[in-house]
Amino acid sequence: MVLDLVVIAVYTATILGVGYWGLRRSKSKSDYLVAGRRLGTFMYSSALSAIVLGGASTVGGIGLGYSFGLSGAWLVTAIGLGILVLSVFFTRHIVKLKVYTVIEMLDLRYGGVSGLIPGIVMFLYTFMLTVTSTLAYATIFHVLLGVPNWAGVLIGGTVVVTYSTMGGMWSITMTDVIQFVIKTVGILFLLAPVAVLHAGGFAQIHERLGDSFFSPVSIGGATIVTYVLTYTLGLLIGQDIWQRVFTARTPRISVIGGTITGVYCIIYAVAGAIIGMAARAVWPDLANPDEAFATIVQEALPTGVRGFVLAAALAALMSTASGALIACSTVLTTDLIPPLRRMVGRGSGKTPPAAAGHPEEESVRGYRLATLVLGAAVVIVASLVTTVIGALVIAYNILVGGLFVAILGGLVWRRGTRHGALWSMAVGTVAVIGTMVATDILATAPIYVGLGSSLVVYVVVSLLTPPTPEDVLAEWDRRLRRSSTASVSDTPLPHRQHSVSKDGSDL
Repeated sequence: MVLDLVVIAVYTATILGVGYWGLRRSKSKSDYLVAGRRLGTFMYSSALSAIVLGGASTVGGIGLGYSFGLSGAWLVTAIGLGILVLSVFFTRHIVKLKVYTVIEMLDLRYGGVSGLIPGIVMFLYTFMLTVTSTLAYATIFHVLLGVPNWAGVLIGGTVVVTYSTMGGMWSITMTDVIQFVIKTVGILFLLAPVAVLHAGGFAQIHERLGDSFFSPVSIGGATIVTYVLTYTLGLLIGQDIWQRVFTARTPRISVIGGTITGVYCIIYAVAGAIIGMAARAVWPDLANPDEAFATIVQEALPTGVRGFVLAAALAALMSTASGALIACSTVLTTDLIPPLRRMVGRGSGKTPPAAAGHPEEESVRGYRLATLVLGAAVVIVASLVTTVIGALVIAYNILVGGLFVAILGGLVWRRGTRHGALWSMAVGTVAVIGTMVATDILATAPIYVGLGSSLVVYVVVSLLTPPTPEDVLAEWDRRLRRSSTASVSDTPLPHRQHSVSKDGSDL
């Protein structure tokens, strides 16, 4: 496997080199967190595709194809549907707001909400998403080097933390473009056709597996609904996805680029399911469906090509992990540390010093430090555990059941109020946690109960409380009136009495 190792080494060196390039380019908060809001259609769509299609979409998607056939594509298809809905209906508004986090959007829309609780939920979601992506490195490096899980996590995690810390979103964006190209060629143009040929073609696959593997719904209606509830709705409000939306140069680019990404996800979903079906036709007795990817790569691909396809899988993992890491760092520095500092300042009788100068003149040292510390924590946690699926499901349930209504309601319903948002988040979160305790964290009931109770409370409380102040709505409307083709640059956000910190400049 010497040639395979050389391919992986060249890929890794290239990624780290691009990370260093990002270090030289990231000179402000905007550069570090949202790539200066300057991405065009190709870079935006490539980076968005890279982050949403990670290890679960690649290794897991192929495993679902191995187990259920064509209907195994539904998990990744649900991700694509989420991106399509977000891009067609919401991204043009999100880009115009010129915020850095989902919680800042809530503050801007409702005139100030308590960002601490929803900020903690978003932080836990992005942290666990980073951990799960980092865990998957073990599979790739076990195939390449035969090393134990903790060593694979350490190798892959160190690379991601290094380039993410150096250049922030600029480094991540440039590496994601490279990873998108490698992933497209490796999975769609190499592994998928080779897998089908190795299995003897579609006729042989059908003969060995039967009609059920070619049915688009054999995985079951309940499972499809679960995927849509969890992933489609989760993608509409996740900080990791919104932070990519913030990087678009214009609202129009976010719509076009996101639509391309949504279609690409669906194509990727079908390709993964087909690869899994081909693996099932040749190796029907694998102990774990997730072994289908490694098995077909090892057995069906020649050396060199195998290394390239493993690099493609590594690219899928790294892009998701790095995107989740920068999102986690942004939530920590923007939504959690500033209000905590204000609370400490009030308790001591001291007023935290105001930030000086324009936000674009801020040093990114604090953001780099936060990314480095969080990255180290992620690597340690991922090295010590073997699965965090339960924790990730909890984070997704609370994210969707607790925050979805307040976030989307703020975008689509003008009568929604601050009190309605606060109470809907509180009730939805409590309902999700209570239902998980009473039933099972892997059940769909917690999301149903959380969404339903949150929606009812949001509407009722909003109608019973005074409308959002006119000056708050005026600022909201001013931002949304931006042209869909106008470049969106950063300007200082207006101060409001109840606002959470807008720039994290006191970090």
